Amino acid sequence: MYLVSLIKEKSEKLMTYDENNIFAKILKGEIPCKKIYEDKYIFSFHDINPQKKIHALVIPKGKYIDLDDFCINASANEMVGLFKGINIVAEMLGVSLKNGDGYRALSNIGKNGGQEVPHLHFHIFGGEKIGKMVE
Repeated sequence: MYLVSLIKEKSEKLMTYDENNIFAKILKGEIPCKKIYEDKYIFSFHDINPQKKIHALVIPKGKYIDLDDFCINASANEMVGLFKGINIVAEMLGVSLKNGDGYRALSNIGKNGGQEVPHLHFHIFGGEKIGKMVE
C-alpha cells in the first residue's frame, strides 16, 4: 500500500493532463477523425499517418496521460473497458485471432518510450507481418 501511495504522490507531482492535446480535441469533437468504435469507456479511430496496413488507435475517454497514470488513477470499470475495447476494435478490424492472424497492441510511455501525445493510447497494428518489436 505504501508503494502505491508513493507512486501516486510522484505521479501527481510530475503529470498534469493537457486539455489541448490532439486526442483530447478529438474526444471533444474539435478535430475530425475516421472513427472505428466508441463506447462508454473508449474511443477508437484510424491513425492519420498509418505505419502498417492496419493502424488504429484506441484511447480511454478519461483524462489519463499514460499507462502509469491510468493504472494508478483509473477505476476498475475503466480498466476493463479499455482492454475489452482493444479486443473489440481488433475484431472489428479483422485482425484478432478470432477472425484474423493477430495484431500488435502498443502503448508508448514517456519520453524514453517514444510517447508523442500526452493522452494514454494504444496503437493496433495488423493486416500484415509486423516484424521486430524493437530495432
